[in-house]
Amino acid sequence: MKKRTFLKISSALMATPILSPLVSWASDDKLKNWAGNYQYSTDKLYKAKSIPQVQELVKKYSKLKVLGTRHCFNGIADSTNNLISLGEMDDVISLDTKAHTVTVDASMKYGQLAPYLDKKGFALHNLASLPHISIAGACATATHGSGVKNGNLSTAVAAMEIVTAKGEVRTLSRAKDGETFRAAVVHLGGLGVVTKVTLDIQPTFMMRQDVYENLPLAQLQQHFEAIVSSGYSVSLFTDWQKKRINEVWIKSRIEKGKTFDAKPEFYGAKRATKNLHPIAELSAVNCTEQMGVPGPWYERLPHFRMGFTPSSGKELQSEYFVPRKNAVEAILAVEKLNAHISPHLMITELRTIDADNFWMSPCYKQPSLAIHFTWKQDWASVKKVLPMIEKELAPFKARPHWGKLFTLAPAQLQSRYEKLPEFKQLMKEYDPQGKFRNAFLDTNLFGS
Repeated sequence: MKKRTFLKISSALMATPILSPLVSWASDDKLKNWAGNYQYSTDKLYKAKSIPQVQELVKKYSKLKVLGTRHCFNGIADSTNNLISLGEMDDVISLDTKAHTVTVDASMKYGQLAPYLDKKGFALHNLASLPHISIAGACATATHGSGVKNGNLSTAVAAMEIVTAKGEVRTLSRAKDGETFRAAVVHLGGLGVVTKVTLDIQPTFMMRQDVYENLPLAQLQQHFEAIVSSGYSVSLFTDWQKKRINEVWIKSRIEKGKTFDAKPEFYGAKRATKNLHPIAELSAVNCTEQMGVPGPWYERLPHFRMGFTPSSGKELQSEYFVPRKNAVEAILAVEKLNAHISPHLMITELRTIDADNFWMSPCYKQPSLAIHFTWKQDWASVKKVLPMIEKELAPFKARPHWGKLFTLAPAQLQSRYEKLPEFKQLMKEYDPQGKFRNAFLDTNLFGS
């Protein structure tokens, strides 16, 4: 990976021809997302290799949406008119070792950036389960990792560059733009085209990952905080059967004077004797190393290795965020539905995320528990189960993940975001004609 120089930018701009359709993703009859469950509404997909090209596209079309790594399971990135890809804009632009920040092209993937940072002696505070997702897309939807003291991935954003509906380039920063910045980071694709992101970084660190099997649900009820606080990042996997947590994944930083004591038993769970996949029946070959083996942060924080396809993609995903203070109640509420959930489920993951101050983040002003469902790819059945789950989680005002499947009524969803009126006003300021709005945003933010 090379640092981009101004000379490289200039020569690329002079050598680049006019905008052309990107046909590599559209080689099939229809363009689909990563899982194959969602078919996009247009085959007009254009690529931009530079900011001037992004500006040209934005000025040219009255309707436009950015399509990233296509890991969303719904229509948040869809358009019936035109799609734009910034996939070739994925370089490191600058590394500021004094400010402890890195600036990258928005389409860079975490799995690309992480090894580069590690070689330079730096790290990010957290990573999602998959390192295959783009930085811009993850931050736009408040995608997250885990940890009681770790905010979602967007909390690392120190600044961002965005092309607005008029084709103007604006830069927003945490240091200078206050509430506007806090409104714009989790923007749901509604403010413009993000072209650059500046992230906070920290000194690199080593980690280990230890897995335990069959944690009794009763132990989770009694010791929830101790269990989820037992490592830097902790994930609990359950199929909602036999009143147990199938697997507990504890990711711990290796620091001088501090050692994780991987005892044979952990709150009634037994330490695994081999690497495991979150779905125990599947091979762990594509999972990150376990068994307490030390490794760099970026090879332990995700569940899956960058060099492997994490699965066939034949799945659906839903996720709901509830206040961490209600975590046990929420888990027990969902557990009551096990007979309805289990036939259609591959696995559920429970993770904690710290609070943040981004207006449209599901973790806005609340430390949260995320209840994540990986479903079999049977939407007809899942569509019947989701309202049951949403009803059980209603007392906790659960907020769904923006990029995953939910059936919550727009009025209910909108009532759970206190800054939504102000966010819609900002959308009108940046995009007065609704160039970047689509059916998903019209329904969920503006619908009734």
